[in-house]
Amino acid sequence: MKIILASQSPRRRELLALMGLEFTVVTSDVEERPPQNTTADAYVRALALQKAEAVASQHPDDCVIGADTVVYLDGDILGKPHTPENAKKYLSRMQGRKHTVYTGVAVLSPGRADVRSATTDVTFSPMSQDEIDWYVSTGEPLDKAGAYGVQGPGSIFVERVEGNYFNVIGMPIPLLYQMLREAKALPGSLQAALPHPLRT
Repeated sequence: MKIILASQSPRRRELLALMGLEFTVVTSDVEERPPQNTTADAYVRALALQKAEAVASQHPDDCVIGADTVVYLDGDILGKPHTPENAKKYLSRMQGRKHTVYTGVAVLSPGRADVRSATTDVTFSPMSQDEIDWYVSTGEPLDKAGAYGVQGPGSIFVERVEGNYFNVIGMPIPLLYQMLREAKALPGSLQAALPHPLRT
């Protein structure tokens, strides 16, 4: 059973590689259908499952991973801003405050569908308008949930991270490891090293 990452995100590819996993990347052109009037938790779980199902339908004998990340602030779900104007609006709201990052993870394997989520609280330091304008001019915020990357130039404005750091990048590694372990999708030597109840 191969591991397939159903994501175009280079950051998620880097995180899976960091775990020491062998995997392939397969993306789908299926249009995402964001759920309406729902919680951030339900939102990311639904989109992670959609991404995984679109690829799993073509690879039913493999283990497919889907994920989706958003920022939650004041009752609003903030995804990728896509435009400089939206990025500036997001950052103006987030500067000097705490927000929550949600990542949904779906692991689909033969006869099994597992969908979970993780949260991390992030506090931004105060940002001036000049700092916001400069950061947006780097281009980094445009394709990042919540308009920032904690692993890039945006890190200079991150005052505190409460929870799993990798979740903010886009993949909660400890949670994914647990899900792959329970799906019996880990490399043979690692799976064999686990306590006996997990292998049964």
